[in-house]
Amino acid sequence: MTRKWWKEGVVYQIYPRSYKDTTGNGIGDLRGIIEQLDYIKSLGVDIIWLCPVYRSPNDDNGYDISNYREIMDEFGGEEAFDLLLKNMHEKGLRLVMDLVANHSSDEHKWFEESRKSKSNPYRDYYIWKPNNGAPPTNWQSFFGGSAWELDETTNEYYLHLFTKKQPDLNWENPKVRQEIYDVVAYWAEKGVDGFRMDVISVISKHPDYPDASEGNMMEAISKIYANGPRIHEFLHEMNKEVLSKYDLMTVGEGPGIDLDNGHLYVEEDREELCMIFHFDHMFIDCGNRGKYYPVDFDLVDFKSVFTAWDKKLNMHNGWGSIFLGNHDFS
Repeated sequence: MTRKWWKEGVVYQIYPRSYKDTTGNGIGDLRGIIEQLDYIKSLGVDIIWLCPVYRSPNDDNGYDISNYREIMDEFGGEEAFDLLLKNMHEKGLRLVMDLVANHSSDEHKWFEESRKSKSNPYRDYYIWKPNNGAPPTNWQSFFGGSAWELDETTNEYYLHLFTKKQPDLNWENPKVRQEIYDVVAYWAEKGVDGFRMDVISVISKHPDYPDASEGNMMEAISKIYANGPRIHEFLHEMNKEVLSKYDLMTVGEGPGIDLDNGHLYVEEDREELCMIFHFDHMFIDCGNRGKYYPVDFDLVDFKSVFTAWDKKLNMHNGWGSIFLGNHDFS
């Protein structure tokens, strides 16, 4: 198996808003991270994964991006980001950024144009459906409530698998895909070392938009939202068009990915992603009321999850990630 720097790297996630504040305004910032780089390196860390710092109205803590090429002023702007990247590389640390490619903010210029009229050139950047008196499907948002929002300007529904201020991008549109590839290239040219790809498993939508089984969100995620019919085509295309041109670490967040299909994302000769996050071990301590009501779990169960994934990925010449927590878990 090919040896790569990211295969043995230790990754430290930073949620910048709550990390270190250097201005006294109560919000963590990039200069706060710069001040802590020696400490982070002393922990044995090789890679920092930085949660979104792009321009955003912060309806979902930065995962609603209004400009993919600008850094939020409250984090210090582009000057602070460039200094962070320079200092990290001087200390032998690598930087992985979040790539949020399933959706944008509704305050992104693409969506502001898209909602103006059905004939707008940006209309097909998002997923719009006619208003026939009810939402097009019974799909539920990951955050609760319908995944469809009626927009009064054109009297049509748009899809948002997350908040209503996070409209889903239409990956069927090749112009959208090229926009995302251009974003990846922009940051790679700056020297960023990789991307953690937010909910990347749901970018390909089923063209017939089937209804989901009522009351079973996990089943809806795995059978309808995730692993759509063109997911691997899209990821291979992204790899060919941009990822393969740089020495990047890519890890896909994979809601709905399981042992049966996980290897398809990371097999070396399929040329898609380096690694994925699965959540099998993260849910074994969840009580009946969800992840914020934990129950005791058996260490053997925990180990069995990793054993099963290691065996499966080894069979298919793929590499797995080991993560023990992130901003979605308590």
